[in-house]
Amino acid sequence: MVIKINSKFIKKINSTALIAIVIGILIVLNFFSYNIFYRFDLTQNKDYSLSKASKRAAADLKDIVSVKAYFSADLPSQFLNLRQEVGDILDEYVSYSGGKIKAEFIDPKADQATKQELYAVGIPELQFNAIEKDKYQVINGYLGLLIKYGEKFQAIPVIQETKDLEYQITSAIKKLTSPKIPNIGFWQGNGAADLEKEVSAAYKKLGEIYNVSLVNYAADKKITDDLDTLIIIGAQEKFNDNELKAIDAFLISGGSLVILADGVKVDQGLLANKNGIGLNKILESYGVKLNENLVLDANNVLASFNQGVVSFTTNYPYWPKVIKSGFDQNNPAVARLESLVLPWASTIDVNLDKTKDLAVSYLALTSDKAMAVADNFKLEPQAQISDGVRGKFNLAVALSGKFKSPFNQTSSKAGHLILVGDSDFIRDNFLRNYPDNLMFFQNVIDGLSLGSDLISIRSKGVTDRPLKEIGEAVKTAVRYTNIFALTIIVVLFGLIRYFLRKKTRFEDQL
Repeated sequence: MVIKINSKFIKKINSTALIAIVIGILIVLNFFSYNIFYRFDLTQNKDYSLSKASKRAAADLKDIVSVKAYFSADLPSQFLNLRQEVGDILDEYVSYSGGKIKAEFIDPKADQATKQELYAVGIPELQFNAIEKDKYQVINGYLGLLIKYGEKFQAIPVIQETKDLEYQITSAIKKLTSPKIPNIGFWQGNGAADLEKEVSAAYKKLGEIYNVSLVNYAADKKITDDLDTLIIIGAQEKFNDNELKAIDAFLISGGSLVILADGVKVDQGLLANKNGIGLNKILESYGVKLNENLVLDANNVLASFNQGVVSFTTNYPYWPKVIKSGFDQNNPAVARLESLVLPWASTIDVNLDKTKDLAVSYLALTSDKAMAVADNFKLEPQAQISDGVRGKFNLAVALSGKFKSPFNQTSSKAGHLILVGDSDFIRDNFLRNYPDNLMFFQNVIDGLSLGSDLISIRSKGVTDRPLKEIGEAVKTAVRYTNIFALTIIVVLFGLIRYFLRKKTRFEDQL
């Protein structure tokens, strides 16, 4: 007796068996992967997973680091996701630390002793406005983080978002566990920018990681030996020889010197005057020169102006915008930046003969549609400029190595010099609109003081994504692709489906 089995029945059994096998495999994989920690982050900069620097900082810990997240339980509903995101980040740190990081969430509630402890370490009790059950309420609560390592601690007073939380946690861990914290000094005098009134944001940010101090050479007559980095921002008065000798001695003895200087001073009435501060006396010996000119660039940003009672906003060529192609892609401090705005910037010349024994990095360049003007500055937005020098110009340069002293002092160690042809970019009033400027400044200082670890974390969150210019041929191709591509795909899919079904019917008839 011959038993005929319908082919459709066999296919149905095979499909059922295949589904059962797949489900079984998924169950087994789920069972074995229960204790395996891994997350897939498909964002370009890995914004939702820890960077290699953070993983390494967690894995290299020699002792226990305690992380306590003080989050009140009865916070408004909009903070529920924030608590979950903070928990996810802390879970990653715990996992990669191999148990060296201990993290926990604590609700201070009405515990007066805990509240006093938090007040002492700088974590404040906040007030939140909320509407619950159709009633307006004021809720008190906490959104802070306390990181402890032995007897030392670092507080993150308020967590409003997780965008830079990884940077704050990793920098705190590095600061707490580092045997020596770098010393950063800000030059005082010579009309340099006021740290509290003009560059407070940059000053406070560096103070979160480094030992920050003031260098008052006029009073102290020296630069202390324990200083690692010296920063000069926006000087407007000429340096005398004694000051220049002290700065030169600091650099050639292995120090790191950061100069943010204006070749031309611009006041509020858009009056421009050359800024002869005398730093070129030492800079030219090192192989660079700050020019007393101003740059105009086709790549620029909007600026607001007042004419009487009328206010208007327009593109302003004197505020050049450096885009990704203008950054040195081999320098970690700027390689991942998308933009930098340098208002009223001056160009920098590099003498190749004098820098042949130094490592040179061209940190920031204008576009090739820029122009430099050295006289008859016309800063009004409607002014027509035609008597400048056109080209592509250096706006920020980094040099490393043994520098030649103009005072015949012997260079004992390799030093580092960063020269930026503008100081306005880091002032508080510009940072409000151009936060990437602060990222550039922090990256430069971190690169000199701590290496590139923190740079890779901070640069994950890109704040500016400029549109790329494309040609007419590409625009046309994209336009017709959008119009016809979907229709063609649907038609092809239908034809393939038709022939497959026709083939199946033919096989069944056999």
